[in-house]
Amino acid sequence: MDRLEAMGVFVAVVETGSLSAAGRKLGMPLATVSRKISDLETQVFTRLLHRSTRRLTLTDAGQNYLVACKRILGDVEEAERSASGEYAAPKGELIVTAPILFGRLHVLPVTTQFLLAYPDVDVRLVLGDRFLNLVDDHVDVAVRIGELPDSSLIARRIGAIREVVCASPAYFAKRGRPRHPRDLAKHDCVTFDGLMSATTWRFASGGEDIAVAIRSRLAVNTADAAIAAAIDGVGITRVLSYQTEGARHDGALEFALRKFEPLARPVNVVYAQRGRLPLKARAFIDFSVPRLTSRLNGR
Repeated sequence: MDRLEAMGVFVAVVETGSLSAAGRKLGMPLATVSRKISDLETQVFTRLLHRSTRRLTLTDAGQNYLVACKRILGDVEEAERSASGEYAAPKGELIVTAPILFGRLHVLPVTTQFLLAYPDVDVRLVLGDRFLNLVDDHVDVAVRIGELPDSSLIARRIGAIREVVCASPAYFAKRGRPRHPRDLAKHDCVTFDGLMSATTWRFASGGEDIAVAIRSRLAVNTADAAIAAAIDGVGITRVLSYQTEGARHDGALEFALRKFEPLARPVNVVYAQRGRLPLKARAFIDFSVPRLTSRLNGR
């Protein structure tokens, strides 16, 4: 039995919650996953998992063994990185993730500059508005917008982004510009799933939280679509400030209710602390942080 492989299978089973899910994650037949877990239990002379038709749970021995497996596998990964030269010079594949529009506007240009400066590093840039787990998804560096609930991540702040209310000049000319959040009751709105409610928008004034009911004429699932609809005059939308930069520069969108904006959201470059940081990741962080900070602050 390949003990390290069996440990990896065991960790995958626990993290995914089932033998079949682990098999899909590892590209391994269900029968093989089951056999490796059984072989591992035979090897350590104890049961690691309680199996039922509906769920798997760790035994007390399995819980302790899981901690040991993760530590051992982490040490092996660290040793392989060191042997391959990842800590000697920036080289190898680097996985970076960022929100879709922010990544396209800011992270991609900085990444292309980085590639020119570091010819031995290849980058896989994953753009998506769903947060990836840096450890489970093997991500080296991420750009996150908003507060960071996971204190295990190391963060380098690069700026802050506001939530802004905006519409086309033609819409404001036709329907009027709201002066107070309560005025939104008389307007058509375009809502963006994930960022805001389709029924209520929240604002702030002098420390007071203001909740107002809005009418969503159109609900979309991307910021691009919300901005495009607002430019076309469908109604007022609410997005993040960086998402409107091009349209505002072209005069296609104008802001409203600026003094009622909630607190700005922090933007951070983050990474997980897993032993020594590979030089490729350290190089990208040191290269990208000042450049992204400059872009976000208009310098």
